[in-house]
Amino acid sequence: MVMVQRSDKALREGGRKRLTAQDWADAALTAMGEGGLAAVAIEPLAARLDTTKGSFYWHFANREALIEAALDRWEQKSTEAIIAGLAAESDPGTRLRRLFAEASELASEDPLEVSLPASAGHPRVAAVLRRVTERRVGYLAQLFAELGFPPDEAHRRALLAYTGYLGHTQLTHAVPETLPAGEDGRRYLDSVLDTLMRAAPDS
Repeated sequence: MVMVQRSDKALREGGRKRLTAQDWADAALTAMGEGGLAAVAIEPLAARLDTTKGSFYWHFANREALIEAALDRWEQKSTEAIIAGLAAESDPGTRLRRLFAEASELASEDPLEVSLPASAGHPRVAAVLRRVTERRVGYLAQLFAELGFPPDEAHRRALLAYTGYLGHTQLTHAVPETLPAGEDGRRYLDSVLDTLMRAAPDS
């Protein structure tokens, strides 16, 4: 990332707002959600942000650097921030229910949960998807372990929970009418978690 110090005058172009690298990363994420990785192009993003290409090169060396920053931003917002927000809750069952409620709500508004896997052939996208998946499944396994399940079973239930979340997210974007809405939707998610947290009959 290019971060050379310049005068305040040089930071403004024709009175435009001074943009940050995060502004560019967020605009790139919006473009990815709308049109996939191919939609991340410097000139259209500059037009969206009402700035020039000079603003882009103030923060980034090239398009690949922007893609990496945007993916890091998505990883932070969609995974790390949610996990951090649960840290104060001591009960693992409550954390699990809050996690699913918050993640499902965010995913319903975030097309990247569906569109990013379609770009998994790109090495940077593949890397972030792998990190995010391992982090999410690992955190779920930790919660199931705290609920008393042995490590192998905790990991198995974490995978079941995560694949259920992905399927729910896919339907939310593709065929939303198939899912219960409002309070019925919350009860549905609770029933899924009740099943996942229930101990096996012979345990």
